[in-house]
Amino acid sequence: MKKFMSLVTVMIIACSTSFSANSADLEKGIFELNRGEFKRAMEEFKPLVETGYAPAQYQMALIYQNGWGLPKNKEKALELMSMAAEQNYADALFSLSVIYSEGEVVEKDLKKAFQLMEKAAKKDIPSAQFNVGVMYANGTGVNKDFYQAAQWYKKAARQNYVLAQFNLAGLYFEGDGVEQSLEQSYLWNYIAAKSGYVPAQKSRDIDEHKLSVKQIQETREKAEALYANLVEQQELKVKAREASNQLFN
Repeated sequence: MKKFMSLVTVMIIACSTSFSANSADLEKGIFELNRGEFKRAMEEFKPLVETGYAPAQYQMALIYQNGWGLPKNKEKALELMSMAAEQNYADALFSLSVIYSEGEVVEKDLKKAFQLMEKAAKKDIPSAQFNVGVMYANGTGVNKDFYQAAQWYKKAARQNYVLAQFNLAGLYFEGDGVEQSLEQSYLWNYIAAKSGYVPAQKSRDIDEHKLSVKQIQETREKAEALYANLVEQQELKVKAREASNQLFN
């Protein structure tokens, strides 16, 4: 039996950019936040929070949660995070799900954690898609369902999310939720290993011992082609985001 990766609990500071003055101010705040100028960041975020702008509520929640430039205040962070999540802001949905799964600030509620994470996953957030897959695989806040786990891993894997690729390979190796296929296990381990993920490299080697030379060669060719496509799609997304950001500079 191969090992699987468990829940991801941290997201990178980011925002979904739209063409508005609010977004321009938000970008300025995030720029200041990322270079450690917390006071200046808050000066950009606070007016937006007062207008009910979800991305700014989320960023201020992170500031209170982590104590960046002010004392930690997890209750205030929860309040702001909840406000942003009520507007279906994906990053807030993700983070609030983690809060409910950990049960430190609020009473632990795995069912609610799953519901929030699923909402984030439906907004095409690969880390959330991966987490929903893990929750289905483990029966965390939802009935255990390997088929659903596989479907969510696939969504994240196709966005070149390495942990999902690795777990998807494991399902194919075991035949859980999918038709057992050593070729598919090898393919996804190969792709994850291309990104330097060491556990996938080890699992790929296990797969190789069970495949013929012809199977290995054919699957490698498919994996290389798929990997190239995944990387290309990633680069296109980055360029699109950079082009959007240029409008504010």
